[in-house]
Amino acid sequence: MNILDKRDISSLTRLTGEASNVTIIVHMHPDGDAVGSGIAMLAYLISTGKDAALILPDRCPASLSFLTDGRYRDNVIVYGDHPEKAADRILSCDLIICQDFNSFARAGEAGEKIAESKAVKVLIDHHLDPDRSCFDLCFSETEVSSTAELLYNILMSLPEIGHDARKLPLDTATALMTGMTTDTNNFANSVFPGTLTMASELLAAGVDRDMILENTFNSYKESRIHLMGYLLDRCIRITPDGVAYMILKKTAIRKFSVQDGDTEGFVNIPLCAGNVKMSIFLKEDGDRFRVSIRSKKGISANRIAKEFFNGGGHELASGGKLMIPDDVKNAGEAAAYIEKVTHIFMNR
Repeated sequence: MNILDKRDISSLTRLTGEASNVTIIVHMHPDGDAVGSGIAMLAYLISTGKDAALILPDRCPASLSFLTDGRYRDNVIVYGDHPEKAADRILSCDLIICQDFNSFARAGEAGEKIAESKAVKVLIDHHLDPDRSCFDLCFSETEVSSTAELLYNILMSLPEIGHDARKLPLDTATALMTGMTTDTNNFANSVFPGTLTMASELLAAGVDRDMILENTFNSYKESRIHLMGYLLDRCIRITPDGVAYMILKKTAIRKFSVQDGDTEGFVNIPLCAGNVKMSIFLKEDGDRFRVSIRSKKGISANRIAKEFFNGGGHELASGGKLMIPDDVKNAGEAAAYIEKVTHIFMNR
Protein backbone atom coordinates (compact mmCIF):
# COMPACT_ATOMS: atom_id res chain seq x y z
CA MET A 1 0.00 0.00 0.00
CA ASN A 2 1.00 3.64 -0.26
CA ILE A 3 2.75 5.07 2.79
CA LEU A 4 0.30 6.84 5.07
CA ASP A 5 0.56 10.62 5.12
CA LYS A 6 1.97 11.73 8.47
CA ARG A 7 -0.23 14.82 8.31
CA ASP A 8 -3.33 12.62 8.09
CA ILE A 9 -2.17 10.58 11.07
CA SER A 10 -1.57 13.79 13.01
CA SER A 11 -5.03 15.03 12.05
CA LEU A 12 -6.65 11.78 13.20
CA THR A 13 -4.73 11.94 16.49
CA ARG A 14 -5.92 15.50 17.04
CA LEU A 15 -9.53 14.76 16.11
CA THR A 16 -9.83 11.72 18.38
CA GLY A 17 -8.03 13.57 21.15
CA GLU A 18 -10.41 16.55 21.00
CA ALA A 19 -13.62 14.51 20.63
CA SER A 20 -15.69 13.86 23.74
CA ASN A 21 -17.77 11.12 22.11
CA VAL A 22 -17.09 9.17 18.94
CA THR A 23 -19.44 7.13 16.78
CA ILE A 24 -18.17 4.43 14.42
CA ILE A 25 -20.46 3.34 11.59
CA VAL A 26 -20.12 0.52 9.03
CA HIS A 27 -22.11 -0.56 5.98
CA MET A 28 -25.46 -2.32 5.69
CA HIS A 29 -25.49 -6.12 6.07
CA PRO A 30 -22.14 -5.95 7.89
CA ASP A 31 -19.63 -8.67 7.06
CA GLY A 32 -16.50 -9.77 8.87
CA ASP A 33 -14.43 -6.82 7.71
CA ALA A 34 -17.06 -4.26 8.71
CA VAL A 35 -17.66 -5.79 12.14
CA GLY A 36 -13.99 -6.61 12.69
CA SER A 37 -12.68 -3.16 11.82
CA GLY A 38 -15.60 -1.54 13.68
CA ILE A 39 -14.99 -3.45 16.92
CA ALA A 40 -11.24 -2.92 16.55
CA MET A 41 -11.64 0.85 16.47
CA LEU A 42 -14.25 0.75 19.24
CA ALA A 43 -11.99 -1.27 21.54
CA TYR A 44 -9.05 1.02 20.83
CA LEU A 45 -10.99 4.21 21.55
CA ILE A 46 -12.47 2.79 24.77
CA SER A 47 -8.97 1.80 25.89
CA THR A 48 -7.99 5.48 25.62
CA GLY A 49 -10.92 6.54 27.80
CA LYS A 50 -13.24 7.73 25.04
CA ASP A 51 -17.04 7.54 25.04
CA ALA A 52 -17.36 5.46 21.89
CA ALA A 53 -20.13 3.49 20.18
CA LEU A 54 -20.36 1.30 17.09
CA ILE A 55 -23.50 1.48 14.96
CA LEU A 56 -24.35 -1.50 12.76
CA PRO A 57 -27.12 -0.68 10.24
CA ASP A 58 -28.28 -4.32 10.48
CA ARG A 59 -27.59 -7.24 12.78
CA CYS A 60 -24.33 -9.01 12.07
CA PRO A 61 -24.11 -12.73 11.26
CA ALA A 62 -24.15 -15.08 14.24
CA SER A 63 -20.62 -16.22 13.35
CA LEU A 64 -19.36 -12.76 14.33
CA SER A 65 -21.27 -12.46 17.59
CA PHE A 66 -18.14 -13.43 19.54
CA LEU A 67 -16.90 -9.92 18.72
CA THR A 68 -20.08 -7.99 19.51
CA ASP A 69 -21.71 -9.90 22.38
CA GLY A 70 -18.94 -9.68 24.93
CA ARG A 71 -17.64 -6.73 26.89
CA TYR A 72 -18.70 -4.26 24.16
CA ARG A 73 -22.35 -5.34 24.02
CA ASP A 74 -23.55 -2.03 25.52
CA ASN A 75 -21.43 -0.04 23.07
CA VAL A 76 -22.89 -1.65 19.93
CA ILE A 77 -26.18 -0.30 18.56
CA VAL A 78 -28.05 -2.01 15.73
CA TYR A 79 -29.84 0.74 13.82
CA GLY A 80 -32.56 -1.60 12.58
CA ASP A 81 -33.40 -2.62 16.16
CA HIS A 82 -33.02 0.77 17.86
CA PRO A 83 -33.38 3.49 15.18
CA GLU A 84 -34.11 6.36 17.60
CA LYS A 85 -31.20 5.52 19.89
CA ALA A 86 -28.83 5.13 16.93
CA ALA A 87 -30.02 8.34 15.27
CA ASP A 88 -29.64 10.29 18.52
CA ARG A 89 -26.10 8.97 18.91
CA ILE A 90 -25.15 10.00 15.37
CA LEU A 91 -26.65 13.48 15.70
CA SER A 92 -25.22 14.18 19.16
CA CYS A 93 -21.62 12.98 18.78
CA ASP A 94 -18.77 15.25 17.73
CA LEU A 95 -16.76 12.76 15.64
CA ILE A 96 -18.02 10.12 13.22
CA ILE A 97 -15.70 7.47 11.81
CA CYS A 98 -17.11 5.67 8.75
CA GLN A 99 -15.45 2.33 8.04
CA ASP A 100 -15.64 -0.15 5.17
CA PHE A 101 -17.93 1.88 2.90
CA ASN A 102 -17.25 4.66 0.43
CA SER A 103 -20.45 6.75 0.50
CA PHE A 104 -23.26 7.49 2.95
CA ALA A 105 -25.75 5.52 0.84
CA ARG A 106 -23.97 2.27 1.78
CA ALA A 107 -25.04 2.79 5.40
CA GLY A 108 -28.78 2.95 4.59
CA GLU A 109 -30.90 5.01 7.00
CA ALA A 110 -27.86 5.51 9.21
CA GLY A 111 -26.20 7.18 6.21
CA GLU A 112 -29.02 9.74 6.04
CA LYS A 113 -28.35 10.67 9.66
CA ILE A 114 -24.62 10.92 8.99
CA ALA A 115 -25.41 13.46 6.27
CA GLU A 116 -27.51 15.46 8.75
CA SER A 117 -24.90 15.39 11.49
CA LYS A 118 -22.68 18.41 12.13
CA ALA A 119 -19.91 16.18 13.50
CA VAL A 120 -16.48 15.92 11.92
CA LYS A 121 -16.46 12.92 9.59
CA VAL A 122 -13.54 10.55 8.94
CA LEU A 123 -13.45 7.80 6.30
CA ILE A 124 -11.39 4.60 6.62
CA ASP A 125 -12.08 2.35 3.65
CA HIS A 126 -10.50 0.13 0.98
CA HIS A 127 -13.12 0.34 -1.79
CA LEU A 128 -12.81 2.17 -5.09
CA ASP A 129 -14.19 5.65 -5.76
CA PRO A 130 -14.77 7.11 -2.28
CA ASP A 131 -17.05 10.14 -2.04
CA ARG A 132 -14.31 12.34 -0.60
CA SER A 133 -16.45 15.48 -0.63
CA CYS A 134 -18.52 14.11 2.27
CA PHE A 135 -15.61 13.65 4.64
CA ASP A 136 -13.25 15.96 6.51
CA LEU A 137 -10.45 13.38 6.53
CA CYS A 138 -10.07 10.37 4.23
CA PHE A 139 -7.98 7.23 4.58
CA SER A 140 -8.74 5.47 1.30
CA GLU A 141 -6.46 2.73 0.01
CA THR A 142 -7.33 -0.09 -2.40
CA GLU A 143 -3.97 -1.91 -2.29
CA VAL A 144 -4.81 -3.64 0.98
CA SER A 145 -6.76 -6.80 1.71
CA SER A 146 -9.40 -5.15 3.83
CA THR A 147 -10.44 -2.13 5.84
CA ALA A 148 -9.10 -4.07 8.83
CA GLU A 149 -5.64 -4.07 7.26
CA LEU A 150 -5.85 -0.35 6.49
CA LEU A 151 -6.97 0.37 10.06
CA TYR A 152 -4.14 -1.79 11.36
CA ASN A 153 -1.63 0.34 9.45
CA ILE A 154 -3.25 3.51 10.75
CA LEU A 155 -3.22 2.39 14.37
CA MET A 156 0.35 1.16 14.09
CA SER A 157 1.34 4.64 12.88
CA LEU A 158 -0.11 6.40 15.93
CA PRO A 159 2.58 7.81 18.24
CA GLU A 160 1.35 5.83 21.26
CA ILE A 161 1.54 2.51 19.34
CA GLY A 162 4.80 3.24 17.54
CA HIS A 163 4.57 0.29 15.14
CA ASP A 164 4.50 -2.20 18.01
CA ALA A 165 1.46 -4.50 17.69
CA ARG A 166 1.91 -5.60 21.31
CA LYS A 167 0.72 -2.15 22.35
CA LEU A 168 -2.66 -2.64 20.71
CA PRO A 169 -5.47 -3.77 23.02
CA LEU A 170 -5.85 -7.52 22.53
CA ASP A 171 -9.53 -7.04 21.62
CA THR A 172 -8.47 -4.62 18.89
CA ALA A 173 -5.84 -7.03 17.58
CA THR A 174 -8.29 -9.95 17.58
CA ALA A 175 -10.95 -7.96 15.72
CA LEU A 176 -8.41 -6.76 13.15
CA MET A 177 -7.29 -10.33 12.47
CA THR A 178 -10.92 -11.39 12.11
CA GLY A 179 -11.71 -8.65 9.60
CA MET A 180 -8.68 -9.40 7.47
CA THR A 181 -9.15 -13.17 7.64
CA THR A 182 -12.77 -13.05 6.52
CA ASP A 183 -12.23 -10.50 3.75
CA THR A 184 -9.43 -12.58 2.24
CA ASN A 185 -11.50 -15.77 2.65
CA ASN A 186 -8.77 -17.07 4.94
CA PHE A 187 -5.91 -15.85 2.70
CA ALA A 188 -7.46 -17.17 -0.53
CA ASN A 189 -7.78 -13.79 -2.27
CA SER A 190 -6.72 -10.12 -2.09
CA VAL A 191 -3.54 -10.94 -0.18
CA PHE A 192 -0.71 -8.40 -0.31
CA PRO A 193 2.75 -8.53 1.29
CA GLY A 194 1.50 -6.24 4.03
CA THR A 195 -1.37 -8.64 4.74
CA LEU A 196 1.04 -11.39 5.73
CA THR A 197 3.14 -8.96 7.74
CA MET A 198 0.02 -7.87 9.62
CA ALA A 199 -0.95 -11.48 10.33
CA SER A 200 2.52 -12.35 11.59
CA GLU A 201 2.74 -9.33 13.87
CA LEU A 202 -0.73 -9.91 15.32
CA LEU A 203 0.07 -13.56 16.01
CA ALA A 204 3.24 -12.51 17.77
CA ALA A 205 1.17 -10.04 19.79
CA GLY A 206 -0.95 -12.87 21.17
CA VAL A 207 -3.98 -13.14 18.88
CA ASP A 208 -5.66 -16.56 19.07
CA ARG A 209 -6.19 -17.32 15.38
CA ASP A 210 -7.56 -20.80 16.06
CA MET A 211 -10.38 -19.23 18.09
CA ILE A 212 -11.16 -16.82 15.26
CA LEU A 213 -11.29 -19.62 12.68
CA GLU A 214 -13.48 -21.77 14.92
CA ASN A 215 -16.00 -18.95 15.31
CA THR A 216 -16.02 -17.55 11.80
CA PHE A 217 -15.77 -20.71 9.67
CA ASN A 218 -16.75 -23.64 11.90
CA SER A 219 -19.77 -22.48 13.88
CA TYR A 220 -22.55 -22.42 11.30
CA LYS A 221 -25.89 -24.18 11.76
CA GLU A 222 -26.37 -27.65 10.29
CA SER A 223 -28.91 -26.15 7.88
CA ARG A 224 -26.06 -24.35 6.09
CA ILE A 225 -24.65 -27.71 4.98
CA HIS A 226 -28.03 -28.77 3.62
CA LEU A 227 -28.43 -25.42 1.87
CA MET A 228 -25.01 -25.74 0.28
CA GLY A 229 -25.89 -29.19 -1.00
CA TYR A 230 -29.19 -27.91 -2.37
CA LEU A 231 -27.52 -25.04 -4.24
CA LEU A 232 -24.78 -27.20 -5.73
CA ASP A 233 -27.20 -29.96 -6.71
CA ARG A 234 -30.23 -27.98 -7.87
CA CYS A 235 -29.26 -24.38 -8.54
CA ILE A 236 -25.77 -24.05 -10.00
CA ARG A 237 -25.46 -23.33 -13.72
CA ILE A 238 -22.26 -22.89 -15.75
CA THR A 239 -22.52 -21.07 -19.06
CA PRO A 240 -20.43 -21.82 -22.16
CA ASP A 241 -18.59 -18.54 -21.42
CA GLY A 242 -17.25 -19.93 -18.13
CA VAL A 243 -19.62 -18.07 -15.82
CA ALA A 244 -21.10 -20.03 -12.91
CA TYR A 245 -24.16 -18.68 -11.17
CA MET A 246 -26.50 -19.70 -8.36
CA ILE A 247 -29.82 -18.07 -7.49
CA LEU A 248 -31.24 -18.43 -3.99
CA LYS A 249 -34.95 -17.60 -4.06
CA LYS A 250 -37.42 -16.84 -1.29
CA THR A 251 -38.84 -20.35 -1.22
CA ALA A 252 -35.44 -21.87 -0.43
CA ILE A 253 -34.63 -19.07 2.02
CA ARG A 254 -37.74 -20.01 3.99
CA LYS A 255 -37.14 -23.76 3.63
CA PHE A 256 -33.63 -23.57 5.06
CA SER A 257 -34.31 -20.68 7.49
CA VAL A 258 -31.49 -18.66 5.93
CA GLN A 259 -30.14 -15.79 8.04
CA ASP A 260 -27.58 -13.10 7.18
CA GLY A 261 -24.17 -14.72 7.01
CA ASP A 262 -25.44 -18.25 6.28
CA THR A 263 -24.44 -17.97 2.61
CA GLU A 264 -21.03 -16.40 3.29
CA GLY A 265 -18.41 -17.85 0.94
CA PHE A 266 -20.82 -19.72 -1.33
CA VAL A 267 -19.95 -17.47 -4.27
CA ASN A 268 -16.33 -18.66 -4.11
CA ILE A 269 -17.08 -22.38 -4.44
CA PRO A 270 -17.55 -22.60 -8.26
CA LEU A 271 -14.17 -20.95 -8.86
CA CYS A 272 -12.50 -24.23 -7.93
CA ALA A 273 -13.52 -25.54 -11.37
CA GLY A 274 -10.83 -24.92 -13.97
CA ASN A 275 -13.26 -23.79 -16.66
CA VAL A 276 -15.05 -21.26 -14.43
CA LYS A 277 -13.76 -17.73 -14.84
CA MET A 278 -16.44 -15.89 -12.89
CA SER A 279 -18.96 -16.81 -10.20
CA ILE A 280 -22.18 -14.92 -9.45
CA PHE A 281 -24.43 -15.55 -6.45
CA LEU A 282 -27.91 -14.02 -6.20
CA LYS A 283 -30.01 -13.97 -3.04
CA GLU A 284 -33.61 -12.76 -3.26
CA ASP A 285 -34.31 -9.99 -0.77
CA GLY A 286 -37.72 -8.29 -1.00
CA ASP A 287 -38.05 -6.55 -4.34
CA ARG A 288 -34.46 -7.19 -5.37
CA PHE A 289 -31.64 -9.69 -5.51
CA ARG A 290 -28.45 -9.09 -3.56
CA VAL A 291 -25.57 -9.93 -5.87
CA SER A 292 -22.07 -11.22 -5.07
CA ILE A 293 -19.47 -11.58 -7.82
CA ARG A 294 -16.03 -13.21 -7.75
CA SER A 295 -13.68 -13.68 -10.67
CA LYS A 296 -10.29 -15.04 -11.60
CA LYS A 297 -7.40 -12.80 -12.58
CA GLY A 298 -7.99 -11.07 -15.92
CA ILE A 299 -11.78 -10.84 -15.52
CA SER A 300 -13.10 -7.70 -13.82
CA ALA A 301 -15.80 -8.41 -11.25
CA ASN A 302 -15.86 -4.70 -10.49
CA ARG A 303 -16.59 -3.71 -14.09
CA ILE A 304 -19.48 -6.14 -14.61
CA ALA A 305 -20.93 -5.18 -11.22
CA LYS A 306 -20.92 -1.51 -12.19
CA GLU A 307 -22.29 -2.07 -15.68
CA PHE A 308 -25.02 -4.64 -15.09
CA PHE A 309 -25.67 -5.06 -11.35
CA ASN A 310 -25.91 -1.54 -9.88
CA GLY A 311 -22.79 -2.06 -7.81
CA GLY A 312 -19.02 -2.23 -7.76
CA GLY A 313 -16.15 -3.10 -5.48
CA HIS A 314 -12.77 -4.67 -6.13
CA GLU A 315 -11.29 -6.04 -9.31
CA LEU A 316 -11.86 -9.69 -8.37
CA ALA A 317 -14.56 -9.33 -5.70
CA SER A 318 -17.59 -7.10 -6.06
CA GLY A 319 -21.26 -6.83 -5.22
CA GLY A 320 -24.43 -5.15 -6.28
CA LYS A 321 -28.16 -5.63 -6.66
CA LEU A 322 -30.71 -6.58 -9.30
CA MET A 323 -33.95 -4.67 -8.92
CA ILE A 324 -37.46 -5.99 -9.55
CA PRO A 325 -39.09 -4.79 -11.82
CA ASP A 326 -36.52 -2.19 -12.97
CA ASP A 327 -33.84 -4.67 -14.08
CA VAL A 328 -35.93 -7.83 -14.37
CA LYS A 329 -39.72 -8.01 -14.45
CA ASN A 330 -39.84 -10.78 -11.86
CA ALA A 331 -37.59 -13.18 -9.98
CA GLY A 332 -38.07 -15.86 -12.64
CA GLU A 333 -36.24 -13.73 -15.21
CA ALA A 334 -33.02 -13.42 -13.20
CA ALA A 335 -31.32 -16.44 -14.79
CA ALA A 336 -31.99 -15.24 -18.33
CA TYR A 337 -30.69 -11.79 -17.39
CA ILE A 338 -27.45 -13.21 -15.99
CA GLU A 339 -26.83 -15.35 -19.06
CA LYS A 340 -27.54 -12.44 -21.40
CA VAL A 341 -25.32 -9.83 -19.74
CA THR A 342 -22.46 -12.19 -18.93
CA HIS A 343 -22.37 -13.38 -22.55
CA ILE A 344 -22.10 -9.73 -23.66
CA PHE A 345 -19.43 -9.00 -21.07
CA MET A 346 -17.29 -12.10 -21.66
CA ASN A 347 -17.24 -11.72 -25.46
CA ARG A 348 -16.13 -8.13 -25.87
